[in-house]
Amino acid sequence: MPRKVVQGPIRDKEKTKQKLLAAVGKILRVKGYSGLKVSKIAAVAGFDKKLIYEYFGSTDKLIDEYIKSQDYWSQVNQDVDMDFSDGGHELTKMVVLNQFENLKKNKELQKIILWELSESKPILKKLVEQREEVGEVLFGNISDPYFGGDMAKRHRAIMALIVSGAYYLNLYTGYNANKFCGIDLKTEDGRKEIEEAIVELIDFAYNKKK
Repeated sequence: MPRKVVQGPIRDKEKTKQKLLAAVGKILRVKGYSGLKVSKIAAVAGFDKKLIYEYFGSTDKLIDEYIKSQDYWSQVNQDVDMDFSDGGHELTKMVVLNQFENLKKNKELQKIILWELSESKPILKKLVEQREEVGEVLFGNISDPYFGGDMAKRHRAIMALIVSGAYYLNLYTGYNANKFCGIDLKTEDGRKEIEEAIVELIDFAYNKKK
């Protein structure tokens, strides 16, 4: 007689984990970070809350895994197949433009960034540190050796302004208004203007080396 296969969350652990992660995203999108309570997450996912502890260890670890899955810079492929003899010039344009577009589409990530700006929590501090680690790999291995010395520091400062601007413009127009400096960022033409400006600024930073 064939053995009966037991169905349910115990058998399909990965599927259950994905549903719990998706529940975090749904709550974050609808209720904000204040709604991320263990009982609420379990109810939205349709499982007993004990599975959160069984599969993730704690609610914070579940939320941490969800945040990392959404954060753009945590997903940047450090092994991208590109020629870095230009000091990361083309790579920089690619990743910053992708960040600008990614944040526009990802409402959950917008909520996470707003959460970072409004509360001090170990889970958020860890995310910030992880982003810095990714940045340090890119700067330390690619652009710093290319620029060298004080120019490398100035390059980092220019990139800080560009990246933070890409964050802010998406958050500002996502929650308060369409226009910034008269540019309608909810139109294709408006976003194209910003994208072209990002490219010009990055080109400017690299042309200082020449």
